[in-house]
Amino acid sequence: MAMAISISISPNHNPVSFSSNTNPCPRPSILLFPKPCISSAFPSLSRRSLPSPPLPRSLLAARCSLLPRPEYIPNRIDDPSYVRIFDTTLRDGEQSPGATMTSKEKLAIARQLARLGVDIIEAGFPASSPDDLEAVRSIAIEVGNIPADESGHVPVICGLARCNKKDIDAAWEAVRHAKRPRVHTFIATSEIHMKYKLKKSREEVVRIASEMVAYARSLGCEDVEFSPEDAGRSDREFLYYVLEEVIKAGATTVNIPDTVGYTLPSEFGRLIADIKANTHGIENVIISTHCQNDLGLATANTLAGAYAGARQLEVTVNGIGERAGNASLEEVVMAIKCRKELVGGLHTGINSKHIVMASKMVAEYSGLHVQPHKAIVGANAFAHESGIHQDGMLKYKGTYEIISPEDIGLSRSNESGIVLGKLSGRHALRSRLLEFGYDINGKELDDVFKRFKEVAEKKKHISDDDIEALISDEIFQPQVVWSLGDLQVTCGTLGLSTATVKLITTDGEEKIACSIGTGPVDAAYKAVDSIVQIPVTLQEYSMNAVTEGIDAIATTRVVIRGDNSHTSTHALTGESVHRTFSGSGAGMDIVVSSVRAYISALNKMLGFQDLSASKAAAAKDKSFQLGFTRVYRIRRCDKATLPSNAKKA
Repeated sequence: MAMAISISISPNHNPVSFSSNTNPCPRPSILLFPKPCISSAFPSLSRRSLPSPPLPRSLLAARCSLLPRPEYIPNRIDDPSYVRIFDTTLRDGEQSPGATMTSKEKLAIARQLARLGVDIIEAGFPASSPDDLEAVRSIAIEVGNIPADESGHVPVICGLARCNKKDIDAAWEAVRHAKRPRVHTFIATSEIHMKYKLKKSREEVVRIASEMVAYARSLGCEDVEFSPEDAGRSDREFLYYVLEEVIKAGATTVNIPDTVGYTLPSEFGRLIADIKANTHGIENVIISTHCQNDLGLATANTLAGAYAGARQLEVTVNGIGERAGNASLEEVVMAIKCRKELVGGLHTGINSKHIVMASKMVAEYSGLHVQPHKAIVGANAFAHESGIHQDGMLKYKGTYEIISPEDIGLSRSNESGIVLGKLSGRHALRSRLLEFGYDINGKELDDVFKRFKEVAEKKKHISDDDIEALISDEIFQPQVVWSLGDLQVTCGTLGLSTATVKLITTDGEEKIACSIGTGPVDAAYKAVDSIVQIPVTLQEYSMNAVTEGIDAIATTRVVIRGDNSHTSTHALTGESVHRTFSGSGAGMDIVVSSVRAYISALNKMLGFQDLSASKAAAAKDKSFQLGFTRVYRIRRCDKATLPSNAKKA
């Protein structure tokens, strides 16, 4: 029986045709669409009675295509289906232990977030330290005024502030240079926070919240976001009242944080719906969500909030953040794109082809590497090892892949047919790098090519993972203060391990030191310490092989803490905390890899503050009077590289 069917769907149920003409099929073969569309087209058919054939990947791509981004107006969105993406990687994400980023690294990530299409970038907590204020200001000037692409999109630049004038002044000073500045202020509203942390009554909290929102508006900021911290555990009636008062005071966005990741999706969705239904004036502002991942429900809660009426979603790249992290940008965005029909036809302005590059930048600059099984961006997200899965993939990729790797900017296939080896030139290497999404030239390309040739001389086959490890080790490195010249170690059972290290300054000056230790890494690190003369504590050391085989490239990650400097104020607790700095290195020699990582972390720490010549000299003089201490915490490492006094994690 021949049959031809044409049905349509769009966010507003406008006609978009899809036809099926299949002779052998005895029943209509149509797509699963939202109930209103199905019931209007086939009132006699139930949703379950309709078969759902595999969707062509081209149709999946079309379904996920970008829709126009509505004009930015702080307190309203003219397209009711549009959801703003608020990225807080540079603020909440950086609060992860060891995730401290330099101003240069933050600026690079902010530029990538703008290319990604993020609507609002929370660039930091300016009152935390002068360095943070300067970093947010530079992002406001350089990213908050220049269109990220041909569409002309310029993101809002936001700064966080507690509900006090000092914080709000710092935030406004940092973001006011942007085309679209925003101040985000917060105070806790749950009983447990008001009683034990704030030690304030409900009346005091309401007064402070409304006065500080009004104060931010009085500075000239027309875009003010307010968050009732720990809203998930706050009394509902009190929460409605607080929100009503800050709306009267001039808030344009009210953010509902599940600060401790306590709620379940059904609870959080109901919370957003109840706020929308019971808060006077809520129709004049944007409702936002901020979900922590303590129970692993951040993405689910965020989607539930969006379905219930929230039109701004606060997320971080790779889901990094306090404790167990935040709702993951890539998970939330791709869930909305690929299950559009089940979230009310919502859409975002995110260009998903930039997701992979954003993920890599954040992982490398923050030092928080993505676990292999991480959704969307994990190394195993598009890997198929099971025979059954591989068979299905060979027959039709849609059997086990609901997202095309190309949709998020991941290209692992070598379409050009180029096989890289020791005879390959710069052009061939750059061609492969372009396939990975790295468009590099000049000195960066020269540096990667030099490292590539060194590896190619020793390895017969250069894998994609080898190349990406080299890219990370060259491109995603902090500003160079010290670089590794040469390294020689002697170790074994016949005597003490010794290491000779040559470091080179930015001026080309060479400094050499020799030291002994309980192992080759310990000896090498002591030699570096004697040259750099900066007291630090080594808090974490881990090593992994990039690929299989005895000739695999090793990647090393270290986390250090400066013993006498680099403190900042924690946004939520108000405590003064010592910053930690991560570094990574790669190489076929595990000792060389370890030293590269250590120098990378030192460079990040040294480059964190732009000290004047007098301050730098004073700091150097002081450092000579101090001893050197290191506390080792090893996760995974070849025993040959462990200092004898190391403790296993």
